[in-house]
Amino acid sequence: MPLQRRRHRQYMLNHIRITDREFRKLGEYIHTRYGIKMPPVKKTMLEARLQKRLRSLEMSSFSEYSKYLFSPEGLQEELVNMVDMVTTNKTDFFREPQHFDYLVGEALPTVEREWAGGIRRPLKVWSAGCSSGEEPYTLAMVLNEYADKRPGFSFEVLGSDISSRMLEKARNAIYKHDKVDPVPMELKKKYLLRNRDRSKNEVRIVPGLRRLVHFRRINFMEDDFGMRERMDIIFCRNVIIYFDRPTQEKLLNRLSGHLRERGFIFMGHSETLSGLNVPLMPVVPTVYRKL
Repeated sequence: MPLQRRRHRQYMLNHIRITDREFRKLGEYIHTRYGIKMPPVKKTMLEARLQKRLRSLEMSSFSEYSKYLFSPEGLQEELVNMVDMVTTNKTDFFREPQHFDYLVGEALPTVEREWAGGIRRPLKVWSAGCSSGEEPYTLAMVLNEYADKRPGFSFEVLGSDISSRMLEKARNAIYKHDKVDPVPMELKKKYLLRNRDRSKNEVRIVPGLRRLVHFRRINFMEDDFGMRERMDIIFCRNVIIYFDRPTQEKLLNRLSGHLRERGFIFMGHSETLSGLNVPLMPVVPTVYRKL
């Protein structure tokens, strides 16, 4: 193909527009299947993100893409890519650090006291909506430091997300050096390995800590999340803001079903449970316990 024609084709692929009808169809499906709100103000965002998939598939319209997406082949092969494009993945190490202070200073000692005989099973902690893994690895660092001072204390961390692409990054546990800036220096020295190729400016979580964190793809709209475990502590921060209020209530009740009695759940500082019918009581702002 001549260069001019290739450039014209690339230009056209970069400027494909989604119609209101196509947006409504995709938006309703995303909301129904994944709970994510798609109001009209998100039309431009959805269009821009899915244009990448159209270019990759060399499709010339959203109508063609939609037809493929909802075909048996598309539901099998493309759905996971579409989800990766539309989900928002923002996270950091030690994000909202006061939560980790409360975890160590109040929540963990409380759980240990209420175990009453010093139950020796591992403490189970779930990072729900973990994106690329910064939160579960932060939890693992904090919990491992806590365990070092308490013989017999052990733990397991589960990280879950709907994005397969983000979970792959989380399992690889490789991060740019500036991403780990919030990690205290003593923890960097203990839990991070620098890439021998300094030009890559990367670090990786040490194997011993990686072994304590497990990852799983979970869709919050599934009735039981496809899991049977009950958790002592759940971090579900800055997740429910993407859902409407009925979906928030439904999700928090499902999460509570996987939380042990009197277990803790940590929410994001921009999130509120006010007005929701859920079996959770506040203990400090954005931290709740199961009734």
